[in-house]
Amino acid sequence: MLGLKLLCRLFVMIAAASVVPGLVHAKDVPVAKNVVLVHGLYADGSSWIGVIPYLQRAGLNVTAVQNPLTSLADDVAATRRALASHDGPTVLVGHSFAGTIISEAGNDPKVSALVYVAARAPDAGEDFGALAAKFPKPPASAGIIRKDGFFWLSEEAFLRDFAGDIEPSRARALYAVQEPGADALPNTKTTTAAWQVKPTWYQVSTQDRTIDPELERFLAKRMKATTIELESSHLSLISHPREIADLILLAAGHEKSK
Repeated sequence: MLGLKLLCRLFVMIAAASVVPGLVHAKDVPVAKNVVLVHGLYADGSSWIGVIPYLQRAGLNVTAVQNPLTSLADDVAATRRALASHDGPTVLVGHSFAGTIISEAGNDPKVSALVYVAARAPDAGEDFGALAAKFPKPPASAGIIRKDGFFWLSEEAFLRDFAGDIEPSRARALYAVQEPGADALPNTKTTTAAWQVKPTWYQVSTQDRTIDPELERFLAKRMKATTIELESSHLSLISHPREIADLILLAAGHEKSK
C-alpha cells in the first residue's frame, strides 16, 4: 500500500492539474497575498479588467500597473513601485511585451512567482528581435504606424491581428485606449532574467497573430514553465479572463476561481 504522505502528494498533484485545462507541469510555490499585473504594448492597465475580479474574490490584493511605455527603465520603475506597495509574497504577471518587464523586475524578493501571458521572455542581454526572427513573422507587425519617435497599431491590424477573437465594438474600445510605445522600447535588452530563479508559468495563445505561437512555446519550454494553451488571440486576458485568472491563482498557491 502507498504510504499516507505519498497519497497526500498524489492528491495535491491531481488537484493542481485540474485547476487549469491544458496544464503541462506544476510545481510547489509559496502562498501569495498579492498580484501585480503588467500590461504590454498597444494596451493599458484596463486590459486586466476581466481578470481582476476573480483574483479579488480569491482574497488577493491586486494592482494593475499603468506602464508609460517610454523606456524599459521607466516601465520597470513603474512595476517596482507597484511591488513596493504590497507586503508579503506577490505574483508578478506580464502580458505580451510586459514579459520583458517582469523578467527585469521579477528579481524583487517579494516576487514569489512569475506568470507570462502570451508574452516575451528574454534571457539576460538577449537580442530578442534576433530570436523572434527565427520564427514566422506575425501579421500584426505589418500594421505598425510610426510617428515622432513612437509607434502603435492601426485600427485594422488591432482588430484583426491583436484582438481577433474580441467582439468588434469592444475591440474598438480597446483600440481607443492603446498607449503608443517608444521606438527604442522593443529592442532594449534586459540585464537579468528573473525566470531563471523564480517559479514560472506561461500561457500560449494558439491563434496569436502578434507573437508567433511557436515562439511562445519555445519560450515556455526554455523557462521550464508550467504551461497551458488557449485557443485565443493575443488578448487572451480579455477573451479568456477566467482561465488566465486560474493560472495566476495556481501560481499564487490558491484554488481556482469560483
